[in-house]
Amino acid sequence: GSSDESKQEQQQQQDRAAKDKQRKKKERKDKKNKEKAEAADLEKQMKLRQQQINLEQRIREKGRVTANDWKHNMGNLFASTILRDVRNPVLCVFTWATTWSTLYKILTKVASGSISCKSDAVVAAANYFVRHASLPSLPHTMMVSAMSLLLVFRTNSAYQRFVEGRKIWNDIVDTSRDFSRYIKLYEFAIGTSKVRRINALLASFPYLLRHRIRPSLISMRRVNDPEYERDPENSLLLYPDASLRDTDPDVAALAYDGEDSAVPRMKRELCWVDKRALPWKLLPGSSLELCARAQNRPLWVCDRMAKELSMVDDVLPRWTNRERLALIGCVDKLSRSIGACERIHQTVVPLNYARHALRSLTVWLWTLPFVMAKDLGLLTGPVVAVLSWILFGVYEIGSRIEDPFQGTLRLSIYCDAIRRDVLTDSIARDTAFELEEESKVSVSEEGKEDAIFELDSESEEYGGDDVPVKKKKNDSFLERLGL
Repeated sequence: GSSDESKQEQQQQQDRAAKDKQRKKKERKDKKNKEKAEAADLEKQMKLRQQQINLEQRIREKGRVTANDWKHNMGNLFASTILRDVRNPVLCVFTWATTWSTLYKILTKVASGSISCKSDAVVAAANYFVRHASLPSLPHTMMVSAMSLLLVFRTNSAYQRFVEGRKIWNDIVDTSRDFSRYIKLYEFAIGTSKVRRINALLASFPYLLRHRIRPSLISMRRVNDPEYERDPENSLLLYPDASLRDTDPDVAALAYDGEDSAVPRMKRELCWVDKRALPWKLLPGSSLELCARAQNRPLWVCDRMAKELSMVDDVLPRWTNRERLALIGCVDKLSRSIGACERIHQTVVPLNYARHALRSLTVWLWTLPFVMAKDLGLLTGPVVAVLSWILFGVYEIGSRIEDPFQGTLRLSIYCDAIRRDVLTDSIARDTAFELEEESKVSVSEEGKEDAIFELDSESEEYGGDDVPVKKKKNDSFLERLGL
């Protein structure tokens, strides 16, 4: 009996060992499968991330530059508009620096005897030139701080004007959208035909404002210009509507003379435009001819919209002076935006400051070869050329963004956005103002009465005179409410 028991114990131990072995083997296999699955998931995530990065690079918005665009930017360096604008001063500085470094190199060799010269006077003059022609680096090092302040202040002031111009046009877009929404909400009082006229005037406003602060965009032809033939049927006669600058000496002289004596008004040349183009085709009816005669056309549009709103009769209680003044307030915001744009366009950075900054920069660059020639030799010309490109480029960028309406801001995008929101997309947008009446069904009789009463309230609130109000079906319930 003891031998059988021992055999059974041995058999059980062998079975347990076999099970443990199978379990460990299974655990190792599961662990390997888990690691493979994790590796496969990680590889899949990395592939998806790489695909996302590639997609972002392909669809990245144009005009935004990142560090990954360094190769493209260096490749089109010579096509840069900034380099083209500062090309003349950079070439002048490069020529001067190269000439000076070459002369300094030759005289240094003459003074040291590397180039033989029979005249002792020439050698003595070369020695004197080499000793006294170089400048120490301390004065230029001290001038760098002052010149940096001048450039930074110039660039910062110009960038603030750019930001302000962007905010002004963003407010114009927001105000136009709000104004078109309000007149649609109160169309029952204003009238459909008048709403359409106001929308057309509103859509033409940004184009007229853009032409006023950037007159070079409008295709105006002189009436007596023999190069262009005018079509009397499709042409519109008008005077230029350019916003005058305070730096124009002729305008300033005329203004000063007009304070002391009677001076005739500045003569404007009669021109013509194609009235089938934007924004002239947007102006409704007789407004086209009347607006063309105005000297400030966007202001005329604001005045006409305000007049259209002021002539709307009261429709109590939903259209009163409160609603009328709220809509005229939107017109006031558009009118103030004209003055805000003219403030940036007409007023430039003070000329004294701009000239002093440019003179300081020019003097610093032209005297820089006296400091660098003894250390860099013939490399002085290229090094000074690169420095002049950087510094003159910063100055030119400040000059460009000083008036952001002359090409830095793409005003045509804002104008088209307003026109699409007000006119082009009006059919789809009008569906937001059409409410569907939904009755709430309840099992109990009281719930049914509540649904009827709620439906009647909605009809009275939104329906106006055009939507018939449903009759109340349970007068006893309304009597209990005191109605």
